[in-house]
Amino acid sequence: MESNFVDYVKICCRSGKGGKGSMHLRHVKYQPNGGPDGGDGGRGGHVYLRGNHNYWTLLHLKYQRHVFAGHGGNGGRDKKHGTNGKDEYIDVPCGTVVYNAETGKYICDVTKDGQVVMLLRGGRGGLGNFQFRSATNQAPRYAQPGEPMEEMTVILELKLLADVGLVGLPNAGKSTLLSALSSAKPKIANYPFTTLEPSLGIVAYHERQSFVMADIPGIIEGASEGKGLGLRFLRHIERNSLLLFMVPGDTDDIGREYELLLKELQNFSPDMLDKHRVLAVTKCDLLDDELIEMLHETLPTDVPVVFISAVTGMGLDELKDMLWRELNSESNKLQSIMSEDTLVHRDKDMTRFQAEMLAEGEDGDIEYVDVEDVDDLEDFEYEDDDEEQSR
Repeated sequence: MESNFVDYVKICCRSGKGGKGSMHLRHVKYQPNGGPDGGDGGRGGHVYLRGNHNYWTLLHLKYQRHVFAGHGGNGGRDKKHGTNGKDEYIDVPCGTVVYNAETGKYICDVTKDGQVVMLLRGGRGGLGNFQFRSATNQAPRYAQPGEPMEEMTVILELKLLADVGLVGLPNAGKSTLLSALSSAKPKIANYPFTTLEPSLGIVAYHERQSFVMADIPGIIEGASEGKGLGLRFLRHIERNSLLLFMVPGDTDDIGREYELLLKELQNFSPDMLDKHRVLAVTKCDLLDDELIEMLHETLPTDVPVVFISAVTGMGLDELKDMLWRELNSESNKLQSIMSEDTLVHRDKDMTRFQAEMLAEGEDGDIEYVDVEDVDDLEDFEYEDDDEEQSR
């Protein structure tokens, strides 16, 4: 069954070409030498990206592989200006990052609802011969062509916006916790990699306060090198201001598993270690009080720790209190404000990306030939009222 969660899209975008300027000489009754009156061509349409909070995936763009803006109209007689080409707006969910599909270079980032970013600029319209009149050249018989269009194949990549990101190995209880704290209904089963796509849930806290929690597929050792599903979905927690590490209580060495998760995040992006972290020891309904006391001695001391059980509800209120305090701490707020301006997007490794796109069925190149563009550089024909009257 094909998933509705689409976070990779490759599309071809093209702006409009500018209209031709008109080369026309005015010849009417009682004005045999009316002079030049050719109008300017209209500009081509621009291509914009626009943030829209009503979308949360790129599914609506999966089958819209071409986005073309309108061409500018040609200038006319009597100094008539050509019509401007129609602009095209591509609505994307907040958190979308755009890359050049050929070079992998980072282009822009859309993070806010209503934010508009110009992706491609339309060509300017050519000047008509009326603009070239002068005392020494009173009847110019030339005009400018319009500027050509711009074309680019881009990759749209979604990075979910959430407050808390869940990080853990497969079967650590991440989906169970999300379903216990929010109204989200992720798939839950007793085997690894039950979660194949990210899930978002809104966690209610006291009266009308809440925060957003994101669950991603489990991370395995070597995920930063492409093993498992972790590499593809690690980017979804890049924007989270707080990371909740989840390690089952029946693990042989909780500290070692926590360090393994930290290592994979560091290999993926060193900036991930600057985020605030909380460690939750899950499945504590399988442990007795004596064993929990013994585990306290082996836990890392540089991170807040809480023992929870999503099945029985043990420690969930304490967990929400701890997450809320960390989210609203002064250091976390300051870091969030600074990260909005200092977030650095790395260029795409196109060799690795091609393998990911092939796995997603996006391996085909996007090509398009427009017959109307063949005559872009044709010479302008001379237009005269006498010729039209003789037709």
